[in-house]
Amino acid sequence: MKGRWAKYVITGVFIALLAGCSSKPTDRGQQYKDGKLDQPLGLVNQPNAKGRPVNGKDFADQVSEIQYASPAMFTRQTTTYSAIKSWLMAGGDTRQLRQFGLDAYQMEGTDNYGNVQFTGYYTPVIEARYTRQGEFQYPLYRMPPRGKRRLPSRAEIYSGALGERYVVGYSNSLMDNFIMDVQGSGYVDYGDGRPLMFFGYGGKNGHAYRSIGKVLIDRGEVKREDMSMQAIRQWGEEHSPAEVRELLEQNPSFVFFKPENFAPVRGASAVPLIAKASVAADRSLIPPGTALLAEVPLLDNKGKFTGKYEMRMMVSLDVGGAIKGQHFDIYQGIGPDAGHMAGWFNHYGRVWVLKTAPGAGTPLFSSAQNSTGDQDLLTQK
Repeated sequence: MKGRWAKYVITGVFIALLAGCSSKPTDRGQQYKDGKLDQPLGLVNQPNAKGRPVNGKDFADQVSEIQYASPAMFTRQTTTYSAIKSWLMAGGDTRQLRQFGLDAYQMEGTDNYGNVQFTGYYTPVIEARYTRQGEFQYPLYRMPPRGKRRLPSRAEIYSGALGERYVVGYSNSLMDNFIMDVQGSGYVDYGDGRPLMFFGYGGKNGHAYRSIGKVLIDRGEVKREDMSMQAIRQWGEEHSPAEVRELLEQNPSFVFFKPENFAPVRGASAVPLIAKASVAADRSLIPPGTALLAEVPLLDNKGKFTGKYEMRMMVSLDVGGAIKGQHFDIYQGIGPDAGHMAGWFNHYGRVWVLKTAPGAGTPLFSSAQNSTGDQDLLTQK
């Protein structure tokens, strides 16, 4: 009898454990195979991951951009970049990192189980004109002088608080302006046959950021599970210009632009960005130039997790006001296709910081750096 009850108890415990595991969400790529992690960056002998990085050339191109645009950053990381290059040329097997003098530090994730949040951003292309005309009624602004007083809020700017001397163009969509604002930069087509003008990040008005995605969720306009950039765009198309403006004004933060001819897309580190090989990160945790091995969830064309992952090598080169802690914003590229994917991305994967040995017992980074924000997440919850 005692043996039978023991059998039932053991079976019950096993079922309870299974139930506990099955209760954890996996619909956005969450994994729980590594157990609970007890530090933000923990040294592991080798990543518990299958597969090899699919973007070796993109990573090499990104490192080349760093070498050209930021020699100091390249010099600080040159031994790590060189070791990774050798590892990738030999096949990029995660089981062989130590053979190339590389240590892997796993990130604990947002839940201490290794699930690091991934979102996406991109570089939009919008239409504009030099002067207000026809449908082109919505001003784009360069950075005004700060002075001693705080700059006006978004609502005040929409109401004309800044003079026309700060206007650098007029677009045909307030929503397009806003999306370029939260992405931090974009390209502008003035419709005169000239090459596209790059509108780089020029500064902020200093007001606190508030997510309009969260506003729509709180108002019951969009379900939390359906929130995406596409959902916000659709909401805008279904509502009047006055209603769109009222929604956007809920975010008092405002970004100003710096028009530049023939300029590539650059992050906060002033390095040109290669799509899907660079990320925005929290500088207080991940310094600029840090090499990252990431297991990224693959999504279908409707933004749903396919159940598959791919390994990617990426570099931390940008920042974002909403990018804090165990969270990366993956740069997706330029134009509507990149925007389509960036708009869906709010999923989870695993990340390992790669750094040349020696590893155990030595600090991963010599000093912490303060985080500053350039772009904010449109749908951040």
